[in-house]
Amino acid sequence: MNTRITILCENLVGRLVGSGEHGFSAFIETDNGNYLFDTGSGRSIVPNSLTLNKDLKSIRKIFLSHGHYDHTGGLPEVLKMSGKVDVHGHPHVFLDRIALLKEDDKETKRYVGIPYKKVYLESLGANFVFNSTFMEVERGIFLTGEVPRKASFEKPDSRLFSEIGGKTVQDIFLDDQSLILDTEKGLILILGCAHSGMINIINHVINKTGKEKFYAILGGTHLDFLTPEQLEESIRALKQIEIGKIGVSHCTGMRAAFRFHQEFGDRFFYGCVGSVLEI
Repeated sequence: MNTRITILCENLVGRLVGSGEHGFSAFIETDNGNYLFDTGSGRSIVPNSLTLNKDLKSIRKIFLSHGHYDHTGGLPEVLKMSGKVDVHGHPHVFLDRIALLKEDDKETKRYVGIPYKKVYLESLGANFVFNSTFMEVERGIFLTGEVPRKASFEKPDSRLFSEIGGKTVQDIFLDDQSLILDTEKGLILILGCAHSGMINIINHVINKTGKEKFYAILGGTHLDFLTPEQLEESIRALKQIEIGKIGVSHCTGMRAAFRFHQEFGDRFFYGCVGSVLEI
């Protein structure tokens, strides 16, 4: 399957092309058609799609990695262009979510969930298709579903919570899922934020597909909050896996990105707005 992946939304712009924002979105072109993985925060996806000549009207499906605003905020603008389209995600994408942020001994509570109601998005053309298990959504294209948490060094972000039944609880991100493209050169794994843990996700993919060769892994890895020791454990585990290219983005953080560059050398790239991965 011929594949071309272009980063539409990301925190940084590397080629003076497009606009950056806190968020992530990838436009995927294949022999079977075009797809969109996440939609960013909403400010840059349409302008960047026009700048990079990616036609949002052509997308066959939208995939949501999880229910945070920086991955779902662009849905209305995309839907206004795409019209009626299947939007794949976990049933928990509409959970109310908050972040508790501390600065100068002061705690701030901030809503970070999906900014829109399901009924509003449906009125714009979204046909929500929910899954919680591993599934093939198109020939050679898979969603991971819920990911088992087995790596002891991959911990949840203690700043992030969900509100369920009037109670605020630590968010365990059951809705965190990633996209897999099965190509002749190996698997391509696209991560949204990897709240399940990057190594947990990779091992889940190997277990479900029976394939251990990754042509590329790219996207947000949510490594910026880890201790130095936890980051090094993640790197050691990654070095045991056959990976051709590693392109980090968004919530990875500069410290982790620099370490990846040191360890993986020419196999590493930073996936900023306008970056392209092609087979």
